[in-house]
Amino acid sequence: MASSSYAPLSAVFSGFAATKPNPPPTCSAFLVPKRRSNSRNLKNGVSLKSWNNHGFQFKSRNLSVCARATEEKTVHDFTVKDISGKDVSLDIFKGKPLLIVNVASKCGLTSSNYTELSQLYDKYRNQGFEILAFPCNQFGGQEPESNPDIKRFVCTRFKAEFPIFDKVDVNGPSTAPIYQFLKSKSGGFLGDLIKWNFEKFLVDKKGNVVQRYPPTTSPLQIEKDIQKLLVA
Repeated sequence: MASSSYAPLSAVFSGFAATKPNPPPTCSAFLVPKRRSNSRNLKNGVSLKSWNNHGFQFKSRNLSVCARATEEKTVHDFTVKDISGKDVSLDIFKGKPLLIVNVASKCGLTSSNYTELSQLYDKYRNQGFEILAFPCNQFGGQEPESNPDIKRFVCTRFKAEFPIFDKVDVNGPSTAPIYQFLKSKSGGFLGDLIKWNFEKFLVDKKGNVVQRYPPTTSPLQIEKDIQKLLVA
């Protein structure tokens, strides 16, 4: 991908790459918040139809609760690996608006996106806002580095302090579960396909996907939407 122009779609979606990261050194940036001890139950607004089995309807409240717990997932139900390979349960982000982004180090959108993401994070982190960055090498091979090199690049060049996670696939048969979920909960020009580096998903305090933005939408263009979630 040269500058900000897109490569042909045939090049974008061919030969998805998967890279196995090496254990990286410790870096003071990207500290994932510790789990809070005062967990809160989330209210669900989705109603379920009565169970039906061979013509008999079961309206047991307990069954409805179990079904709802099974079927109504949110972002908080997933566990991912951070850039150092450690498991992170995303329920530590309950009560916080999230911006989830697939990032790359060698894209024409890299400099502007990382710069603006850092600006947003510095401005709103103390109000509970979090950015979750997932490196991906599926678009023009523009994230070819190992996890330690990715961390070093973002730490030194952009001074970013938001959490960054393990390199993942966002399209194809090896799509990370968190991205399967994000795509299933939002539409898009290409449906289930992430189009390029720096596509963005905005998630509310309850872990629900509320908006999806194309790669060409700059982070600062999302600022008003973030502000609305912070005060909701």
